Amino acid sequence: MSPSNFSTQAPRPLTALTEDEKLFQASVRRFAREQVLPHVRQMDEAGIFRKDLIAQFFALGLMGIEIPEEFGGQGGTFFQAILAVEELSAVDPSAGVIVDVQNTICNNALLGWASPAQKARYLPRLASDTVASYALSEAGSGSDAFAMATRAEDRGDTFVLTGGKLWITNAAEAGLFVLFANARPEAGYKGITAFLVERGFPGFRVGKKEDKLGLRASSTCELVLDGCVVPRENLLGEVGQGYKIAMETLNQGRIAIGAQMIGLARGALEYATAYARQRKQFGKPIAEFQAVQFELAKMAVEVEAARLLVYNAARLRDAGFPFLSEAAMAKYFSSEIAERVASGAVEVLGGVGVTRDYPVEKLYRDAKIGRIYEGTSNIQLATIAKKLLGR
Repeated sequence: MSPSNFSTQAPRPLTALTEDEKLFQASVRRFAREQVLPHVRQMDEAGIFRKDLIAQFFALGLMGIEIPEEFGGQGGTFFQAILAVEELSAVDPSAGVIVDVQNTICNNALLGWASPAQKARYLPRLASDTVASYALSEAGSGSDAFAMATRAEDRGDTFVLTGGKLWITNAAEAGLFVLFANARPEAGYKGITAFLVERGFPGFRVGKKEDKLGLRASSTCELVLDGCVVPRENLLGEVGQGYKIAMETLNQGRIAIGAQMIGLARGALEYATAYARQRKQFGKPIAEFQAVQFELAKMAVEVEAARLLVYNAARLRDAGFPFLSEAAMAKYFSSEIAERVASGAVEVLGGVGVTRDYPVEKLYRDAKIGRIYEGTSNIQLATIAKKLLGR
């Protein structure tokens, strides 16, 4: 093939951003560093995310990025949501996951499945002042998410939900829950149904808040459904469509977890690089030692590789192309490298790296959950293998 057959225009890298995306990214990065960063340590120690910061998330439009402007949202893209999660997570992964669950899972569940009346009622609230939570997991249904015991009894105008949920992110702050229960247990997973449950519904309460290793400022709670009465108009989709709704939303959410993990890893790498430049041993900065240079270089390669996977999956989703396998790859690899890079950053800092005076200790703790929630690493590998083998 002659050179004339090739385009003379340079290809656009996957990590290249449009001007609007650059401006959006810069604004979130500035907000994260100026407003969130000063409170990260205190929130981690207290295990509570500041309400005033969540109010600022809403004021900046970060909780309704894809919600159409007619409902008070930003009318943005999924990719912008990914950028927001990444930038917040570079400072505090707890902040990143709050915005992640709101946008990529809960808001998208309503955008894809809610009735016009439900959209008119709830989307303006989700864009302005109401935190949302996604309630799927139970004590007996983790990776086997659809072996759930929570039941929904159809009583005509209402459903009565009985059971409990565990490990529910944003639960302490949420006013609305996208919650799954089985309305037809005899049908197995085909009976699983999604509901929009408001915090004040009779028979519903938020229970114990977990005391966690990482992401301590992000609330993770149990939910108790003791004859919770849900109006029929709060049925999301149709009876039995819960499995499909959950799969579609979780696949999007996994890309966002990838964004959270690359943000975390990038933050750890930035701290390690800055420390290496100023820490002196044997009369010179440790950044001048080849062993340290090589360690930082390997970390940078892994962060960039993970970013390419995450951005590719997000671009595919926005373009309307299939992205199941790509989302699994992004989530798997990003969570793996986040743990490795955060660990490497601790080692670059040495003794001070394991103290709470330096942020890499926290990022190392935060990284562990990436390989577990929203589908373990083994679940992602199984998804990739099924696509690869045509099963």
